Amino acid sequence: MPMKETVGTKGLIYNEDVIFEKSVEGRKAYSLPALDVPEVEVRQLIPEEYIREEVSGFPEVSEVDVIRHFVRLSQWNYAIDVGFYPLGSCTMKYNPKVHEDIARLPGFAQIHPYQPEELAQGAIRLMYELEKYLCEISGMDRVSLQPAAGAHGELTGLMMIRAYLTSQGNPRKKVIIPDSAHGTNPASSTLCGYEVISLKSNDRGCIDPDLLKKVMNEEVAAIMLTNPNTLGLFEEHILEIARIVHEKGGLVYGDGANLNALLGMARPGDMGIDVIQFNLHKTFTTPHGGGGPGAGPVGIKSHLVPFMPVPTPERREKTEEEKRTYGGMGGSTGDRPVARTPYFYYLDYNRPQSIGKVRAFYGNFGMMVRAYCYIRTMGAEGLKQVSENAVINANYILSQLRDVYHLPYDRYCKHECVFSDKYQLKNDVKTLDIAKRLMDYGFHPPTIYFPLIVHGALMIEPTETESKETLDRFIEAMRAIAKEAEEKPEVVRSAPHLPKVRRLDETTAARKPKLRWKKEVG
Repeated sequence: MPMKETVGTKGLIYNEDVIFEKSVEGRKAYSLPALDVPEVEVRQLIPEEYIREEVSGFPEVSEVDVIRHFVRLSQWNYAIDVGFYPLGSCTMKYNPKVHEDIARLPGFAQIHPYQPEELAQGAIRLMYELEKYLCEISGMDRVSLQPAAGAHGELTGLMMIRAYLTSQGNPRKKVIIPDSAHGTNPASSTLCGYEVISLKSNDRGCIDPDLLKKVMNEEVAAIMLTNPNTLGLFEEHILEIARIVHEKGGLVYGDGANLNALLGMARPGDMGIDVIQFNLHKTFTTPHGGGGPGAGPVGIKSHLVPFMPVPTPERREKTEEEKRTYGGMGGSTGDRPVARTPYFYYLDYNRPQSIGKVRAFYGNFGMMVRAYCYIRTMGAEGLKQVSENAVINANYILSQLRDVYHLPYDRYCKHECVFSDKYQLKNDVKTLDIAKRLMDYGFHPPTIYFPLIVHGALMIEPTETESKETLDRFIEAMRAIAKEAEEKPEVVRSAPHLPKVRRLDETTAARKPKLRWKKEVG
C-alpha cells in the first residue's frame, strides 16, 4: 500500500467491547476511607419513592475501565477538530474556540429566561444588535431570531407569507420549488399547507425565466429558491425571477443555507427576495453537529414585519428614573466599567398580527452569542474575505479534478462544486465506492447523491477555513482514487479497508437500529 495512504491515517486504535461486557462481579470504580461517622439508614435521608431496590445489570467496572472505555470510543469518532470535512459548511465549518469561551461566560450561560428585563439588559441588547447585523448583511428590514434551525426558519418564513397573503384576502395554494432546491423546502411548504410545484432547471443548472412564467399565476404564494443553488451556481436570472413572481402577487423565499458564498458580496434583499433564513451553523460558525442546538433566524422585508413571531427585541430611550437607577450614558463607576447606555432594551409581545411564538422563550440564545461574536470579530472586511476564500477554495478543487471526474455543469462555481461518477461507472465504480475509499486516505467523504438532479452526485464544499496544503492532499487522494478506479477497481469497490468499521448494511442499520444493549440469554 502506498506510504501516503497510511501515514497519518492509521493510528493506534483499540478494540473496545460495550461496557456491559467488561463487567466483573464485585469490581468497583471507587474506594473510600473507612466510615468515621455513625452509619445512617438510607431511608432516613431519601424519601421512599426515590429509592430503587436494585439496579439490574448495571456494569461493575473499575475507574480505569470506565475512563479507557469512553476515551477509546471518542477516538473512533471523526470531527472537524480532527481533519478536513468536505461535507461542507453544513455543520462542519470550523468554529473558533474563543466564541465557545464567550458563550460560556456566566452572564450568558447562567442567565434565566424568566429573568426580569432590567436584569437581562446585556442579553437583550446582544439580540437587538445581532438582528441589526443580520439585516445589514442580508439587506432585509427585520429578523426574527427565534427559529431553532434552518428548516424551522423555512416554516416560520412560510407562515409569515401565508399570514401576509391572508391579510390581503387570499393565502393562495401553491409554492414553486426548483429541482435544485434543498429537500427541506418541499417539506416546509407541505407543513404550511401548500401544494408544491417542481420547476426543472435549465441546461446551465439555473431557473429558466420562460418556464417560470408558464407556472406562475395568482394561485402561487411563493417561489422557494436557494442562491447559490445546490449545484453551487449563482441564479443568473434572479432579478427577472423576482419580477415575474412579484408581478403576479407572489413572494420570493430565499433559502439562506448557502449564504456564506455571498457575505459582503451581494445581499439577498437587494435581489428582490422577501424572506430568507440564516443557518447560523453554516454561515456564522455556531456548532450544529449531531443534531445539536441550531439557530435559523428569518429575515423579512417591511411588508411582512407585522407578522413576525413574538417577542421581538426592541429598545427605547430610558426614562429619567431609569437613568437615575441604571445609569444614563456610557462610562465607568470607580475602577469597574459599567455598560451604561441611554437605551433600555426590552422584549415586545404587543404585535397583534403576529403568527405567535414559534419557539420556547427567545430561541437558542447560546447560538446567538456565538454568531454575534463571529460577526464582531470578523468585521465587514473579514466576512467578505470569508466568501472570497470559500469560492476560491471550491473553484480550486473544481479546476484540479475536472479532468478525472465528470462535471455535469462545467461552469465556475460558488462555494461548492458538484461532480458525478460518470467516468468511473464504466468500471462499475460508483459514487458510494469513491466516498468509502476516501476514508482510507484519511478524509471524511463529501456529500453524495445530492443534489438529486445530478446522477451519482459528489458535492464537495471545502469552506473558507481550509488551507491550500489540506486541499492539495484531498485533491491528491481524489486523483489517486480515480486512477485506482481505472487500474484496480476492486480496491475501490471493496473500500474502506482501514477504518475501524468497514462497509455497513446502511439500510438495515436505518430500518432496524439497535439503540441499546441487551444481554443475550442462552
